[in-house]
Amino acid sequence: MECGASAMLTSKIRNRIHKPSPFEGEGRGEGDCPKKTLILLAKIMRKHPTDAENLLWQYLHAKKLGGFKFRRQHPIGKYIVDFICLKKKLAIELDGGQHAKKRVASEDRTRDEWMKSQGFKILRIWNHEVLQNLEGVLEIIADECKSPSPFSPPIKGGEL
Repeated sequence: MECGASAMLTSKIRNRIHKPSPFEGEGRGEGDCPKKTLILLAKIMRKHPTDAENLLWQYLHAKKLGGFKFRRQHPIGKYIVDFICLKKKLAIELDGGQHAKKRVASEDRTRDEWMKSQGFKILRIWNHEVLQNLEGVLEIIADECKSPSPFSPPIKGGEL
């Protein structure tokens, strides 16, 4: 089962437990890993959230935000998204400082393009925004949830 997942898994656990520098790399399931490996990685990531993920999850779980159901560390294709509302096809990614690096930013763009091709809208939010402006972040997420899904059918009923 050579897909780099074991090295990434070890790195993720070490990074989550030892609170790495915000400029260290952060893999999120990229590569051609078997689905079982991604599921295992997602479970481990759920057990070791960042401070920002932990704080935001307190407001997203159990349908606390407008009655919308969110999942965390959820595998989609070959990726694992931080948070997702499947009903609204809204993926939320919390980014640390490492996402400002050119290589990581390029990987993020590739990932975002794939997610968009699957009908998802992606919200990228900096970790420090969650920690310093939680109310504003929740307002943005709630507004996105209230807006029509990316591929919602037109409202039936006649012409305007």
